[in-house]
Amino acid sequence: MSSVSHQTRILVLRGGAIGDFIVTLPALQKLRACWPEAHIELVGYPYVAELAQAAGLVDRIESLDRAGIAKFFAARPLFTPEQCDYLRSFHFVVSYLHDPDEVVRQNLMAAGARQVLYGSPLITTGHAIEALLKPLETFALYAEGAEHPRLRLDDQRLGWGRDWLAARGLKAPVLAVHPGSGSPRKNWPVENFIALICQLPRGVTPLLILGEADDALAAPLARELPKVPVLTGCKLVEVAAVLAHCAAYLGNDSGITHLAAALGLPVVALFGPSNPAHWAPRGLRVRVIQAPDGKTAEISLAEVVAAVFQTLESRGVERVH
Repeated sequence: MSSVSHQTRILVLRGGAIGDFIVTLPALQKLRACWPEAHIELVGYPYVAELAQAAGLVDRIESLDRAGIAKFFAARPLFTPEQCDYLRSFHFVVSYLHDPDEVVRQNLMAAGARQVLYGSPLITTGHAIEALLKPLETFALYAEGAEHPRLRLDDQRLGWGRDWLAARGLKAPVLAVHPGSGSPRKNWPVENFIALICQLPRGVTPLLILGEADDALAAPLARELPKVPVLTGCKLVEVAAVLAHCAAYLGNDSGITHLAAALGLPVVALFGPSNPAHWAPRGLRVRVIQAPDGKTAEISLAEVVAAVFQTLESRGVERVH
C-alpha cells in the first residue's frame, strides 16, 4: 500500500465513449477507497465524467478538449509554466489515453509529472475492467474477483428522476428499453423491440431511451408505439436518475446498458459483433445474450422475451397478459 499522505492529489486522464468510461469506474472506486481524502481530478468528457463526480469518485472535472491534452501527443512540445506547475501539483497521474509509443507519458514526465501510470484503452485480453485496473497494481491495488462499476446518486438527483417519471404518469414497475447503440451493427432489429414491448405483462410500464445516435429508430418506434413514453434529450446524469427507479433494463451493447448495470438494475444485454468476454456490462444482475456468429439480428425474439420475463419475475412481476 502506498505511503502517500491523505493530502494526495491524483490526476486521471480518460477519453472514450460512455461504456469506455463506465468500465473505468472500478479503477476510480479503488483510488477513492484507498485515498478517501485525496483530491482526485479527472480530465475527460464532462457529459460522462459527471457520473463519477455525482457518485463522489472525483472532485473536479476538466474537459479533455480544453485541457491542452492535444499538445501531449506531439513530438517535443513546449509547455507553459502554468502547465508544468499544474502537473507538478499531482502526486501521480493515471493515463488511459491511447499512447502506443509512450509519447504522452514521456511528455507528461517532461512537463513535470512526478509519476505516470499507463493503462491502454485497447482491450485485447481479459475484461476491460481488469485491464484498466492493472496500472493500480503499482500501489498494490489488485482486482478482487469480478469487479464491477457501482454508481450511487444523491437524493437530489434521485428526486429529479422520480419527479420525471411522476410528471408523465409512469408507474412502477418500469422496464427501460434502449434499442440503439453507437453502431447499427450492434442493434437488435427495431421491430423485435416493438414486438417485445407489445408482449409485456399487464402492469409493466415500458420506457424507451433514445440518444443522439438513435434518430433512425425514432420514427418506427413513434409509429408503432405512439403511447410509449420516450426519455431523450437529457443529460447522462439525468438518464441515470430516471434509470435508478426502473425495475429492469433491456438493451444492446451500448453505453446506456453499462450505465444500467452500474446502477444495479437487472439487465438483459444483447451482444453481436463485440466480444462480451472483453466488454460485457458488469453488475449484480446482468444477463448477456450473445448472437450466433456475431450477428445481432439472429438473436431470437423468443429468447429475449423469455429472458426479460424471467428478469421481471425476479422483481416480483407476475406473467399476466
